Amino acid sequence: MGTVTTSTVELNDGRRLPALGFGTYLLSPGRQTQDAVRTALDAGYRHIDTATVYGNERDVGAALRDSGLRRPEVWLTTKLWNADHARPLAALETSLEKLGVDSVDLWLMHWPVMRRLDSWKAMVRAREEGLAKSIGVSNFLTRHLDELAASSDVVPAVNQIELSPFLYGTRADTLRTCRDQGIVIEAYSPLTKGARLQHPVLEEIAAYHAVTPAQVLLRWSLQRDFVPLPRSSNPDRIRANADLDGFTLTNDELRRLDALDEGLTTGWDPAGAD
Repeated sequence: MGTVTTSTVELNDGRRLPALGFGTYLLSPGRQTQDAVRTALDAGYRHIDTATVYGNERDVGAALRDSGLRRPEVWLTTKLWNADHARPLAALETSLEKLGVDSVDLWLMHWPVMRRLDSWKAMVRAREEGLAKSIGVSNFLTRHLDELAASSDVVPAVNQIELSPFLYGTRADTLRTCRDQGIVIEAYSPLTKGARLQHPVLEEIAAYHAVTPAQVLLRWSLQRDFVPLPRSSNPDRIRANADLDGFTLTNDELRRLDALDEGLTTGWDPAGAD
């Protein structure tokens, strides 16, 4: 092992998304975000995920510029926050200014809140105008996706949801809907925010492959065709979480991990969204 995975997945709009991303949720604005993102870029990540509500877009942009990488080399995602559904295009312009870029690679609707159908029309316009090269949603379950499909001919390229083996069966219906509609799943909190890293099944599989439980969870995501978005401020963990190409989980190991479902959500559950 020792290299970041460079695989990509094809989106329904024809673009290719790096199969591993670096999440920035709960990274504090300022040096913590800048240092973590710069470490991730130095380690080989080429997919950075942020959001308006994270409050760190400006620092993500600064880290990208400091990295010396050309803008096209890094996939950049941000999200439309709930309070901005009355002015989605203005909110995107603000995000672009903070990030210091002319466009983002992916703009997601952060939650399925009221006015979401009107906001989706604005997001389609943003794509047409080149402000967001791809558009998608986050925390949408089957009923939200079906509602959107009934109102628009534009299918989201991505649905970013919380996902790990401990939530896999619970989200089966949404995963099936995304597969049927050609929507790529991005998995946030793929490491359960550390809540299940000491699970005996994880530890056993990790010991067999001489990797960490976190690496097992991320490898599971990749082999299940999800795009995981691990987040850390620890440089060693940032680098280790990208080191996934030197081992492969067997079919039996994948099935054992699939069976760990317990409906675990580590944040707000969109099952309660109207």
